[in-house]
Amino acid sequence: MTSVPTPLSAEPAAVRLHKPLSLLEQQKRWGWLFLSPWLIGFFVFTLIPIVASLIFSFTDFYLTRPEQVKFVGLNNWAKLFADPLTLNSLRVTFGFALLSLPVAIALPVLLAALLNSKYLIGKPFFRLLFYLPYIVPAISSIFIWQAFLNGQTGWLNRLLRLIGIADPPNWLGHEFWIGPAMVLMGVWGVGNAMLITLATLQGVPQELYDAAKVDGAGAVTAFFKITLPMISPVIFYNLILSVIGLLQYFVVPYVLTRGTGNPNGAAYFFNMHLYRTAFLFQDMGYGATMAWFIFLIAIVLTIILFATSRRWVYYAGGE
Repeated sequence: MTSVPTPLSAEPAAVRLHKPLSLLEQQKRWGWLFLSPWLIGFFVFTLIPIVASLIFSFTDFYLTRPEQVKFVGLNNWAKLFADPLTLNSLRVTFGFALLSLPVAIALPVLLAALLNSKYLIGKPFFRLLFYLPYIVPAISSIFIWQAFLNGQTGWLNRLLRLIGIADPPNWLGHEFWIGPAMVLMGVWGVGNAMLITLATLQGVPQELYDAAKVDGAGAVTAFFKITLPMISPVIFYNLILSVIGLLQYFVVPYVLTRGTGNPNGAAYFFNMHLYRTAFLFQDMGYGATMAWFIFLIAIVLTIILFATSRRWVYYAGGE
């Protein structure tokens, strides 16, 4: 009997099943294995809650009676624009943003320029001094500032009385002054933005300043014509983070006013209203609507900032 020869390319099934993986396939499997904790955490603790909150925003959902949840369509969104507390909290949030944003952007630049000056002695000490408050826990720093800004016994008012101001402001007890008081507290944490800006300043080519000096430009002209354009990407970065941070502003006013937003609602920020609605009154449907509303505001503002950045942000090597 004549036997049919087996083709050289044919392999037994057992050999094919136990064929070793290539190096690239092994790297892919190990990559997915090491990524899996993050992916699981992202899906379980981020993506699923985000989708759930979007669904809740169209429902009447209270934690006290979850079995009675019902679909209400856009009723929560209509309530959002008719709620006086929501509108007032938005006014407080954006009013504080207009007050604090210029300080949050300009102060790190000025401090970085000061620390980059060749005439300043003890630069490492001042860098450390400006950065240290940034690593102080938020709650501890709020209590420190609460004592410092106390209208009767605070050190700031004591200093003001020493220089002749007999009736200094009641920083935390007056609706006009609590905004500036929180801006002062925000100055406490500019160290991180200052260090980033300082690192960028030190990367500006010295040849540009030498050429400007030859052309007769002074220090002020060089600062506005060379320094600011060269560090504009970092200013833009700090601006984006500051805007998003202000839209999430919660811990300072909540601890400072013990969740009341007083005096007279002047510190009742949007996120405080969201927190009270969702977790104090347990109205998760309306709370989810408020969360998505402030998220959409953040998205719109970010898109606007990126659109306008083409006119004033300079990227070396870009068009």
